Amino acid sequence: MMWSTVVFVLALAAVSALPTDVLRKPDPGPRYQYVEAGDGSLHLADLWVKVSDVQEAARFNPDSQNVYHLFTRLNPTVSQPLLLGSDGLLGMTNYDARRRTIIIIHGWLDSATANVNSVLVPAFLAAEDVNVIVVDWSAGAGTINYAAAVSNTVTSGESVARFINWLNQATNTSPMSYHLVGHSLGGHQVGIIGRNVNGQVAYITALDPAFPLWITHNHKFREDDGLYTEIIHTNAGLLGYIGTLGHVDFYPNGGINMPGCDTQECDHERSFHYLAESLISGGFTGRRCATYAGAMSNNCILWGTLNMGGLVPKIGSSGIYRMETNASPPFSRG
Repeated sequence: MMWSTVVFVLALAAVSALPTDVLRKPDPGPRYQYVEAGDGSLHLADLWVKVSDVQEAARFNPDSQNVYHLFTRLNPTVSQPLLLGSDGLLGMTNYDARRRTIIIIHGWLDSATANVNSVLVPAFLAAEDVNVIVVDWSAGAGTINYAAAVSNTVTSGESVARFINWLNQATNTSPMSYHLVGHSLGGHQVGIIGRNVNGQVAYITALDPAFPLWITHNHKFREDDGLYTEIIHTNAGLLGYIGTLGHVDFYPNGGINMPGCDTQECDHERSFHYLAESLISGGFTGRRCATYAGAMSNNCILWGTLNMGGLVPKIGSSGIYRMETNASPPFSRG
């Protein structure tokens, strides 16, 4: 009798120790995984979605909390602010509707000063006279709670789409004049933005879009989010998404273990360094592969090549491609 009482008490204690606020376990794999923050550091994240995550995400209001920083060749280093719905403020900036507009979205635990912005803003401005708008959604991405940040990725994307729709109406421009670029969580957010601009954005680039919590996510990047969608995988299956997502998916060096890198964080960031170089000097000619597994294992025997990145959308192109890169700049082998 005594033993059965002890067993019952232990069982009751075990049950009471189980999490009671877990809503779902979105993806297969361990509950706790390391995810890269914006500064390149790794943080152990809880990937089970809890009631507290939803409550925290509900406090994020991107329409009022997202900040838009405009850079042009007239102000290449000091941004000018833009606000959703503020036509008057827009008229006081260097924004020019005759130029193409580049919108850059950072990742988790980051802000307008993210490495992706410090690398890509000067590269775009050097390559072409464009409007570059850096979206600071750190009010949603800045939480150490990764599951909440994933939820905020969706609401921020919907809000940025409203910003674009307002900007187009205020300046009589078209989604065809846009190039959306996002890294990590931002890599999925640019897809969410595109589909909420009715899939009419000319060019969308997802730079190693995030893997944790996105395998079965209803809002992950989709091929038809824009007229031409391109994915650059550099840490596939770890911090970055492993499978294909766009019209064209590039797996430089097989999508993992970038030459010159000895950490996952370095791999993850190589994606925007490759894009920056492609804007200015081209190169990065990929060989066509039948599957992403073939690209990762260097088994690419299909006919055809395609250049990765660049300024111009390759509308009509599709497929999976691999190329090799150098360990240091110039990364392209031509």
